[in-house]
Amino acid sequence: MPLTKKPLPHFLHLLSRPNLSMRLMAVGLAITMFFLIVALLAPTFQAWGWLQNPTESLSNPIHQAPNWQYWFGTSRQGYDVFSRTLFGSQAALQVVVLATTMSLVIGVPLGLVSGYLGGKLDRVLVFLMDTIYTLPGLLLSVTLAFVVGRGVVNAAIALSIAYVPQYYRVVRNHTASVKTELFIEAAQAMGASTNRVLSRYLFLNVIPSVPVLFTLNAADAILILGGLGFLGLGLPEQTPEWGHDLRLALDALPTGVWWTALFPGLAMSLMVVGLSLLGEGLSELINPRLRQGK
Repeated sequence: MPLTKKPLPHFLHLLSRPNLSMRLMAVGLAITMFFLIVALLAPTFQAWGWLQNPTESLSNPIHQAPNWQYWFGTSRQGYDVFSRTLFGSQAALQVVVLATTMSLVIGVPLGLVSGYLGGKLDRVLVFLMDTIYTLPGLLLSVTLAFVVGRGVVNAAIALSIAYVPQYYRVVRNHTASVKTELFIEAAQAMGASTNRVLSRYLFLNVIPSVPVLFTLNAADAILILGGLGFLGLGLPEQTPEWGHDLRLALDALPTGVWWTALFPGLAMSLMVVGLSLLGEGLSELINPRLRQGK
């Protein structure tokens, strides 16, 4: 009797025959890794003398157009735009990774407990999270930034609170549907404790949706962080941050000084695109019901 070929799991099938979404995810991963490498190596490049200090003004060239010495030109404040653009990726990744991780660590356990236990706790948490979720992310972050002040950790806190309801809602809804499955009832019948059911059975079934949300929230957080910087909030004044640099470049645009706004804006846009493509590709890779027939 001839052997039948066992079909590959969905994610292995996608990897063996990559479609357009998988190619876009590869592009998004490459862009994200590029910014990660730049953020990690920027201090080393400065120590070797390959980059100017991004927080110190140059004595001579102010508003100098891009040239062989200053690849992205210089700003009115005397900053080297190339150096500040590279170091801006470091500030963005620090804040964004910290903010999305904090919101994940808070939102996922709350969603698990709320969806599994139900009752008054579930109703209170749903009301609280829905109230936060209805507020625009930028408006909420601006309000919180006024309260907590500037700094990497403070900016991350201001951003993370806006994303906790998203993790909570996704995990809570998945938990509420999975807890009625037979294997959960079997575990309960065998005397498994609530902590064991949550950590061993429910968590492993609802966690696959989190990486997708993590990347998409990271892309959104970069835009919100840029908005905070543009408004003069978020990070300290001299910190190289793309939104802050765009605000400094605003007054120079009418005079024809385009480079001080172009390069930070391009870097921010490119990083958002990379994370968005990565998130969309992960969504198809994890969820086999998406784009069936491809």
